[in-house]
Formats: sequence, structure tokens, C-alpha cells
Amino acid sequence: MKKLQIAVGIIRNENNEIFITRRAADAHMANKLEFPGGKIEMGETPEQAVVRELQEEVGITPQHFSLFEKLEYEFPDRHITLWFWLVESWEGEPWGKEGQPGKWMSLVGLNADDFPPANEPVIAKLKRVYVG
Repeated sequence: MKKLQIAVGIIRNENNEIFITRRAADAHMANKLEFPGGKIEMGETPEQAVVRELQEEVGITPQHFSLFEKLEYEFPDRHITLWFWLVESWEGEPWGKEGQPGKWMSLVGLNADDFPPANEPVIAKLKRVYVG
């Protein structure tokens, strides 16, 4: 079984909105919404990976970020470890740098069913912490 380590950025602005993107039609979990991120490369720390991935995918450089959640998830064909980083300050303006649609969404409007299943506990925690 394939084992993957994934670094994910939860980009949260002062309006309590999260920047999300849509997965490609030919990707695993096609067309689902997602927090930007990607695979941690050999020799890279999760912190280094989230900075690199956010620069590559959405054109920002995180300035202040902290680990929000780490979880394991099992798919039929892969086991993934997800490192979710809460990013609350950055340089640049996020956009879909790799051609993927991206937008700001209110935390209240996030629906776990629109995201890959591994994101469900993270979305619930975000709402608990920031919405009440």
C-alpha cells in the first residue's frame, strides 16, 4: 500500500474566510474542494513542505503558521498522514497558480461533503474553534 505524507495550508483571513481550491478532474478525489497543499518530499520537513506547496500552488509565502491538526487516513489504495497548518499571515495574494479554481469561503459555508473525507474532522474543528 502506498504511504504518503501531505502538508496542507489552511489560509485564514481576518474576515474568518478560508482560501480553498478545487481538485483537477483527473486527480485522486476529482473535483472536490481542498485546502492547498501537497506531498512532503524526501528530506523535507512538514513546515518546509507547506511553505513550498503554498508558493507553488497559490503564490503566497506563509509568514506565521502553526500546526492545527495532524491525522492519519486510510484509503483503499493508500495510507496518508496529513499535516494541517493554520496560516494567518502571508506575503502575496492567493490565487490558483496551477490553473485550479480558487476562492475565499466563509468558515460557516464550508461543507465537509464537498471535501475529501480526510478533511471532515479538520472542518469540524475549524468551525468549533472559530465559529462556535
